[in-house]
Amino acid sequence: MEIDTPVVADGPALHRITVDSGVLDVNSSYAYLLWCRDFAQTSAVARIDGAVVGFVTGYIRPDAPDVLVVWQIAVDASQRGGGVAGRLLGHLVDRVLPRGVRYLETTITPDNSASIALFTAFARRRETEIERSELFTADLFPDAHLGEDLYRIGPFSAAPAVV
Repeated sequence: MEIDTPVVADGPALHRITVDSGVLDVNSSYAYLLWCRDFAQTSAVARIDGAVVGFVTGYIRPDAPDVLVVWQIAVDASQRGGGVAGRLLGHLVDRVLPRGVRYLETTITPDNSASIALFTAFARRRETEIERSELFTADLFPDAHLGEDLYRIGPFSAAPAVV
């Protein structure tokens, strides 16, 4: 498996993997194309034989340049349970450390135990803190969306971790 930056042509695969997950909020196919173009440096894809089998999308917070926000992370059903998500996170964090990133933030609904476990294990492997706080309550969403809790991981050391 290879992990690298996405290219625009990866957008349809990111959309498909998101749809197939059955649990992630699905953005428009257009949004994934834009994400692969405009946020490629803060995102990563996992490939096997050239095919995308997982991805993580993120961005640097404009008002907090030491914070990487992870927007979505997903792995194709054929590769789940093999540590792909953890490897994607590690690769991405190591890639943005030289840019001054010291924290990772993500939001997770309280019922998403898989994501909670993934990010908790990631913080443990990096030997750093993880904090949870309420960010967006359910009443803020115009649909039946659950609230989103903010998970903040860090600080990371300036040197990439050996994982």
